[in-house]
Amino acid sequence: MPYVLGIDLGTSSLKGLLMNQAGEVVATAAQDYPLIQPASGYSEQDPQHWVAACSAVFESLKSEVADFTEELVGISFSGQMHSLVLLDEEKQVLRNAILWNDVRTTKQCQKIMAEFGTELLAITKNIALEGFTLPKILWVQENEPEIWQQVRHLMLPKDYLGYWLTDTIHMDYSDAAGTLLLDIKEKQWSPAILEKFAISKDLLPQLIESSGMTGLLKKELAEQFGFSKEVKIFAGGADNACAAVGSGILAEGIGMASIGTSGVFLSYENSADQDYQGKLHLFNHAQKDSYYSMGVTLAAGHSLSWFKEVFAAGLSFDELLKGVHDVPVGAAGLLFTPYISGERTPHVDGKIRGSFIGMDDQHTFNHFTRAVLEGITFSLKDSQVLMEEVAGRKFEKIISVGGGAKNADWLQMQADIFNAEVTSLVSEQGPGLGAAMLAAIGLNWFADLKACAEVFVAYKQSHFPIQENVAAYQEIYQEYRKVYSATSELSHELRELAEE
Repeated sequence: MPYVLGIDLGTSSLKGLLMNQAGEVVATAAQDYPLIQPASGYSEQDPQHWVAACSAVFESLKSEVADFTEELVGISFSGQMHSLVLLDEEKQVLRNAILWNDVRTTKQCQKIMAEFGTELLAITKNIALEGFTLPKILWVQENEPEIWQQVRHLMLPKDYLGYWLTDTIHMDYSDAAGTLLLDIKEKQWSPAILEKFAISKDLLPQLIESSGMTGLLKKELAEQFGFSKEVKIFAGGADNACAAVGSGILAEGIGMASIGTSGVFLSYENSADQDYQGKLHLFNHAQKDSYYSMGVTLAAGHSLSWFKEVFAAGLSFDELLKGVHDVPVGAAGLLFTPYISGERTPHVDGKIRGSFIGMDDQHTFNHFTRAVLEGITFSLKDSQVLMEEVAGRKFEKIISVGGGAKNADWLQMQADIFNAEVTSLVSEQGPGLGAAMLAAIGLNWFADLKACAEVFVAYKQSHFPIQENVAAYQEIYQEYRKVYSATSELSHELRELAEE
């Protein structure tokens, strides 16, 4: 039976998910690579590490699956968004990739919004933030002009990997939307943005649908790894778009709550006409002519990891969460705001900091643990509420992925706080699964992604809201929403003192 390979090029590792035509996971493989942090706030990677990791994943799958090299027929990608890769005329890498979590570009973001903010929002449906690609381009223009003069190609990480496999350069619409260079409604590089910021269109990749074929695996690599059949390479999509595909978020009424290091609350959108005024991101979906909106919690799972490392380093995560079941809804009046790295949605405030509010001498360690879980979920609810209030969304079902899907008590909290059915996936490889599905569509295994999802996407048992808890959380959430305004000025002043 033929195989497709979904490659998820993440921030810390590259993962491969091998699937057959019946939607069964045949094997997985992963390879880590390092972050390069030459200065505070800088985050970079060497693109050759992605190539080496992909080679290692091929070799691992080759050793694990006897007919891998005989039956692989398609490869597609999920990739970390926004990260800037620069090549010269010979298509050689000019500098380390500047990653999405690099925050050196505050001045460039301020300049963009001051000089072109209204126009940018109208064209891209997003405001300039440090994570996006355009501010990184401006930083290179201003700080490394000798590098910029040599640039002949710019792209995102998965597209560099696609180039390595095919010798062709493309970018799909879902990843292009995260550059701040795409007119997302017209599905073309924006002439106005390119002219404003002195970026030649010749530097940009050819745009293509996520399931579009970019080429064949080049002969020398096919021979190197021993692939006997023609292997078609497909463009793939941005990691959040692929996670949505792999979660079955392909129509309105279903949302996704993803809790990794950061957190995402995501909703399907039929058109690019919805105006969130930059309070939520709006991007092209990996499903053709579709879109998705999303809000971001900067420190979702990171808040829980931080809490564990500081206060319970000797415990596993299972041990850490074991006692939350016995703590009442609302953690007996204890609130946590997960702003330990600043916050994105809905506040866009890099200087706000987290807090525990309402502590008294009756609170135990388990109360603090539950408060952290509730605070992370409240932060994601901020995005849900924006979608409901601005766009009239109604979420009947929410797919929980990542760390928040691994604990039954936390899943129940999500059902109660979101007031919706919450379920998780049988496969935790959401982005890689979405990438594999895009390859399956490119190969015409299915008529469309919805038909593919019926075979490839499987869900676990659902958690349903308990109305008594829903009512309690609605009141507590209103108190949570007051904490930002009550602590923002104090947080900013404390940050200034700490930086003196």
